[in-house]
Amino acid sequence: MTAATPPDSPVPPSGPSARDPGTLLLLVRHGETPTTGTVLPGRAPGLHLSDRGRAQAEQVAERLEGLSVDALYSSPLERACETTEPTSARTGLAVTQDDGLLECDFGEWTGAAIADLAALPEWQTVQHSPSTFRFPNGESFTEMQERIVAAIGALCAAHSGGVVVCFSHADPIKAAVAHTLGTPLDLFQRIVISPGSVSAISFVDGQAPAVLMVNSTSEPLSELRGP
Repeated sequence: MTAATPPDSPVPPSGPSARDPGTLLLLVRHGETPTTGTVLPGRAPGLHLSDRGRAQAEQVAERLEGLSVDALYSSPLERACETTEPTSARTGLAVTQDDGLLECDFGEWTGAAIADLAALPEWQTVQHSPSTFRFPNGESFTEMQERIVAAIGALCAAHSGGVVVCFSHADPIKAAVAHTLGTPLDLFQRIVISPGSVSAISFVDGQAPAVLMVNSTSEPLSELRGP
């Protein structure tokens, strides 16, 4: 017969320990633009944040208060770089652009209206079997996932034990979260990543990476490091 555990016995933590908090990765989707939800902008230059998007960027910076950030990285696209500006100003950290954080290359679909694309038979493949799809003269979802996973792995290794904030785009962030969770790429469309949202992943040596939050738009981020 096994003796019962005394009521006051401490329970070993299941997540990152206070002794080894690991590397905290925050994946931030850029704020809204004038075409968010209506156009597939891809990597086309010249798309800037809307007033609401700028407010969302400010909110991200406010939510980071109390969290010691070690590095800021961004997709080179304007809407992502503009989202970094309030955080860079508050932290005093420069932003490094990284092509690994870029939006998916939508090829010939770049700039198309989503309503028009949704009428195409290929749209069903995009939604239900994305691992099999390559955008015409563009990137495949599999390539996009491999790219973002490699990029965040390298950035976290460069700042081991620190807090790394990466500003990117919806599909790459969804793919990174799916990979961390072990979710098949064909199911990654079930993950929602809203403009201005933050998703957090913890990397601790000797442990599988842990997804701490997904699509968060309000909670103080300092709580991710504990007291």
